[in-house]
Amino acid sequence: QVQLIESGGGLVQAGDSLRLSCVASGRTFTNYFMAWFRQAPGKERQFVADISWSDGATYYADSVKGRFTISRDNAKNTVLLRMYSPKPEDSAVYYCAAKAATMGSYQYWGQGTQVTVSS
Repeated sequence: QVQLIESGGGLVQAGDSLRLSCVASGRTFTNYFMAWFRQAPGKERQFVADISWSDGATYYADSVKGRFTISRDNAKNTVLLRMYSPKPEDSAVYYCAAKAATMGSYQYWGQGTQVTVSS
């Protein structure tokens, strides 16, 4: 079965950088989209960014555009989210997700990793 394992969360000061990793296993992810979502306490889960596994095309939420970068390492079946100059409002549990390109919603989810940005 598909497994998504996130790591890299923690406490970071505003303006520092942080890298989240998501290792995917259980199938071949060609023709899949991989994404990061986040959820802060008392708020709905929010889309952050996604990437096409096949051609590397990316898409970002306006709130993180220019500050976060999503990338993939096909050889390691890993998706990365680099957070540059994070802000306190970026604090949340970050989730990795995957879906087949033909699907409308994300099918597979990781367990999440906590990111806390202090001011």
